[in-house]
Amino acid sequence: MPHRTGGATPPVLPARLHDDAPCHTGAMSALLVYSTVPDADTANRIARTLVDERLAACVSVLPGLTSTYRWQDAVHVDAELLLMAKTTRERHDALAARLLELHPYELPEIIAVEAAAGHAPYLAWVARQTQLA
Repeated sequence: MPHRTGGATPPVLPARLHDDAPCHTGAMSALLVYSTVPDADTANRIARTLVDERLAACVSVLPGLTSTYRWQDAVHVDAELLLMAKTTRERHDALAARLLELHPYELPEIIAVEAAAGHAPYLAWVARQTQLA
């Protein structure tokens, strides 16, 4: 996703990402894949790998979550980070398999939600970034 990182100056985006195309509600099959992780190092390692391997166009890392869940007959409350990977339906299975390989949890959360609509140039960018070379 073209955006700034840290305090850096935002990059100049290609013209096709600046246009005012309407939101797209049609055939493009963008997915948001959610997964929680225990720490920033794990989040950054997984995010970088998924993008490097073109399994996701972008992975956003959201810190500051508290998850309350039942595991092995006990209720746990843990600090976690949320990964939001933007990918396509075509790349989902490969992304999920790789996430299972990389993830430290015995039973990682991997939930995919289909984007019902989105900015057409952004959806096209997601599709281009996740295509195999």
